[in-house]
Amino acid sequence: MTAGRMQIGEAAERVGLSIRTIRHYEEAGLVVPSARSEGGFRLYTEPDLDRLRVIKRMKPLGFTLEEMRELLVVLDELATAQGEQRAGLLDRLAMFHTAARTRVEALRAQLDMAEGFAHQIDELMDQHNQQPPGALPR
Repeated sequence: MTAGRMQIGEAAERVGLSIRTIRHYEEAGLVVPSARSEGGFRLYTEPDLDRLRVIKRMKPLGFTLEEMRELLVVLDELATAQGEQRAGLLDRLAMFHTAARTRVEALRAQLDMAEGFAHQIDELMDQHNQQPPGALPR
């Protein structure tokens, strides 16, 4: 790491993404390295890692690259926006919050169903392990 900057490998390790994924997000315009070394290596800063963390958290909720880009723009603009512009950005941020909450609830419902299925299989395994070989299920 040089003066608060790190190469892509360290950035990937710190955020928990692959180098390939970070390059994909760069190609999609979601994150741009803050600088390049004299040798042309990508250099990332903490704010770059923060952007990657936002993207990483959006991915499992099914947000598209365009939605990710839109949220990142909102977050960038909120840092300096005032007045009506700020109010509009906060409204957009609230929409993302609602969408995220809705998607989290949908994932929880899927998880509940999956846990129910795993429990059902556990019960079937217990039931079949207690029967003599060749016996029909009760």
